[in-house]
Amino acid sequence: MKKLISRILVGATLLASSACTKIDNYPGPNASFQGNIISSTGGNLLTSGGSTQIWMQQIGWTAPQTIPSKFDGTFEDTRLFSGGYRVLPTGGAFWPIYDTITVNLGKGTRHDFTVTPYLVIKNFKATLSGTTLTLTYDIDAPIVAGLPTIKDTQPYVNTTRLVGTGASIRDFSDVNSVTINKNFIDMSTAEKSRTLTVPNLIPGRTFFVRVGVRLNDSFNSSNFSEIVQVDIPK
Repeated sequence: MKKLISRILVGATLLASSACTKIDNYPGPNASFQGNIISSTGGNLLTSGGSTQIWMQQIGWTAPQTIPSKFDGTFEDTRLFSGGYRVLPTGGAFWPIYDTITVNLGKGTRHDFTVTPYLVIKNFKATLSGTTLTLTYDIDAPIVAGLPTIKDTQPYVNTTRLVGTGASIRDFSDVNSVTINKNFIDMSTAEKSRTLTVPNLIPGRTFFVRVGVRLNDSFNSSNFSEIVQVDIPK
């Protein structure tokens, strides 16, 4: 009886070992997806870390995934599985897109998305006087009706070209924010022309600077200016 039980246990162990070493015949991720998120007002939509994303769901699967946009409004993922996907841009400071499109992904698949930003930052200029930086810019809205309330505006200052939400030096950025809390339609012409001041920048250092205007939408998203380099003299 003991010999019989021993043989059964050995057989079960061998079967379990065989199951654990079964070869995975599924092909690995061999597709890529890249492109631009284009602003309807011209050029790419300038974004920041953790804001605009490409939402995508492979047809036949339930779990969606996302590709984050780069700061210049481009996106890319080179480790995707081939097949059909429902996709749309989401999460940024632009009028929502609700209808997905279907893209068949393979090697080197490209697609550009066009969105309409909530706000456009125009005439952005950085002027340095000693260690104080003055930023001037104008705010415009392509579509006014239904626009979310504008919450605030602030500079973003960092020592690298990756500068924006979640990538800035607080003592030069967050502390210099200005609360607005108004509808765009209720703002005067003077209020749409903004000036921000960043004092006490460190002599001899190079900084990268931009401004953003945050809206009261479901993402607390911001529209951004381009990024400029500022060299502080010693």
